[in-house]
Amino acid sequence: MVDLWSVYSKPVPANGRELWTLFLQCSCVTTVIGGLFYNWMFASLEYSWHLSIAMAISFSLLLLLTLFLVHPARCVFSMIMPTLGTKQGRKLLLSTCIMIVVVNITPNIISNIKTILQVIKCICKNSSESLLNSTALLETASWEFGDAIQENVHSINIYRPMNGHFQFSLLKNSSLIYQQMHLAGEKIGRDFLAVEVLVKDSVRVGNKLVAGFSMLYLCFESTWYLKNYLTNLRFDNFYITKKLEHLAADRKAAHLLVGSSKNLIRPTGLKLSREEVMLCLVQAMLLTVALMLILVVVAMDHFAFSVADTAVRKAAQFSVVPVTLSIKYNAKIGILPFLVKLLRLPYEGLPLQDFERNYHHYLTFSSAHCGISPATPPNPSLLLVVGLLFCILYATVFLETYAHRLCRKIAGSFFESWEEKRALYLYKKLSRKHKE
Repeated sequence: MVDLWSVYSKPVPANGRELWTLFLQCSCVTTVIGGLFYNWMFASLEYSWHLSIAMAISFSLLLLLTLFLVHPARCVFSMIMPTLGTKQGRKLLLSTCIMIVVVNITPNIISNIKTILQVIKCICKNSSESLLNSTALLETASWEFGDAIQENVHSINIYRPMNGHFQFSLLKNSSLIYQQMHLAGEKIGRDFLAVEVLVKDSVRVGNKLVAGFSMLYLCFESTWYLKNYLTNLRFDNFYITKKLEHLAADRKAAHLLVGSSKNLIRPTGLKLSREEVMLCLVQAMLLTVALMLILVVVAMDHFAFSVADTAVRKAAQFSVVPVTLSIKYNAKIGILPFLVKLLRLPYEGLPLQDFERNYHHYLTFSSAHCGISPATPPNPSLLLVVGLLFCILYATVFLETYAHRLCRKIAGSFFESWEEKRALYLYKKLSRKHKE
């Protein structure tokens, strides 16, 4: 492995064997990266498969030529890998996590809301239909009651009033009500479909923009680090490296490294400076805010399912409400009633035929003929994927410091002569401080 890395990090291969070894190394790297690039474009960014294949092949060929011919490009590319564990890598993972959540949870929430609206529509339709049908009961009762009045009037042959039947015309408007309810349901369905499409399209476009910007920034950040490493001796130069130790040992000044241990860090150690710890805590807090927002969306999914499932079950359990119309009619004939009242006689009049009937009707709120789709439960595996992604994201927060240290080590292995100059600059700086 040491020999392979030495060939890979050399500016110019020493012989033909190293040249072929470098070509095979670059070919293997570009093949793996090309496959990952295709999967990222097709599965995550949702491009078409033929466009993803074309882009992956073109990117792989360009990357192969660049890595094989340009030595600083190999260094920048090698530093991109640990840079994925820094802030930019977290942006890529976070955009992927948001894409997974929105694409999978938003349709589920909208589907459960549609189920709730279907239950409401079914209840309104059946209750209004049952209520309109009750007018037939009123019409029957009115005609029978009118017939009873007519019979009583005919029996005394004194006064014949006009036809006392009631007229009902409410049933004629039932079809209009059903039509309006149907149109309202279709409009609500179209509105929800438009919102779902808009959310999906917006997230797709936003995810592609964030992903493209993050990839470009990864390359820019690695290039910026290498540029500062090669032009500024003070940049990221506070590590006790092996070259610095050898230099101090050769000049018999090992005590300089021991006395400055509080200000210097070993690149292979686990120690974090105070500034690095505070930066990790700030990044963790920002990541927690994003996690809380995603958990709110997940909670909305569970809440929508709970409401939809309860609505479907309760709608099926709605009992039929009985309605009873009672009519009690009692008519009497009084002879000279004013004289009876004047003399205060116990005479109540001659009773005619009594009318007492009960009419029964049932109001229904749900029906088996309603087309209600069942509530869609949340996907438990989705929550597991989101949890694993956020575990990786939290891990990158604390691994970011070590990723920066690895970038420095990679740059030092590609430019060993410049690393010696940096070690000499740091040694002289420590010597001056020790003399002061």
